[in-house]
Amino acid sequence: MAQDNQSPELFGQTPWQTVGPFFHYGLPWKGGADLTGRSDLGARPELMPDENYVLAEPRERGAIAGQKIEIVGQVFDAAGAPVPDAMIEIWQANAAGRYDSPADDRGELALDEGFTGFGRASTGDDGGFRFRTVLPGRVPGPGNSQQAPHIAIGVFGRGLIKRLVTRLYFEGGPGNDEDPILALVPAARRATLIARPVEGEPQTWRFDIRLQGEHETVFFDC
Repeated sequence: MAQDNQSPELFGQTPWQTVGPFFHYGLPWKGGADLTGRSDLGARPELMPDENYVLAEPRERGAIAGQKIEIVGQVFDAAGAPVPDAMIEIWQANAAGRYDSPADDRGELALDEGFTGFGRASTGDDGGFRFRTVLPGRVPGPGNSQQAPHIAIGVFGRGLIKRLVTRLYFEGGPGNDEDPILALVPAARRATLIARPVEGEPQTWRFDIRLQGEHETVFFDC
C-alpha cells in the first residue's frame, strides 16, 4: 500500500464539509513544525489510528546557520475560546535574510542546505501550536527600505473561506520602528503582530492569534 497521504486506500474518507475542520487529517506532516530538526512536531498523532500515522518521515537536514528559536501560541475565536482544529503555516527568510525561493536570487547571501523556511502545524485541544525555526534576518522592502525580521503566517480554520494572512515581528527587533509594512498598521494595533519572549524559556517567543473580538490580530489582504 502506498504510504502517501493521497492514497484513498490508506485514508478512505471524504471530508463532509467544504471548509474543514479536516486539516489534521492529511495536511500536517511529521516534523512540519520543526524547521531545524527531525522531531515529529506539527501533526497530531493522537487523532490518527497508528496505521495511518506513517506519513512523511522528517528528512535529514544539512547545516543551518543562525539562532534557533521556538514560536509558541494559541488561536482564539471571537469569544476568546481556543480553536482546536486550525492549521498554521509559516514562511520566512533564513538567518542571513534570504528566502529559499527562485524569486530570491541574491547570490551574495548564503542559503542553508537544511532550511526551507516553510512550516506547518496543527493546533491542539487548547488551540496551541509550536514551531522550531531560526531567527530570520532582515529582507529588502518596498523601494530601498529594509524590513524588520519577521515571519509570514497563514491561518486556516473552520468557517474561513480563504487563508488569513498576518505577520509576526519580534519585540525589540532591529528595524521594527522603520518597517514599511508594520508602519501601515495603526499604532494601537501593532502589538497584535509582536511576539514576546517567554519567561523561563530561553529563545522562545509567544505569539497568540485572535481571529475576531477584542485585540483581534491584524490580517492583511494579499
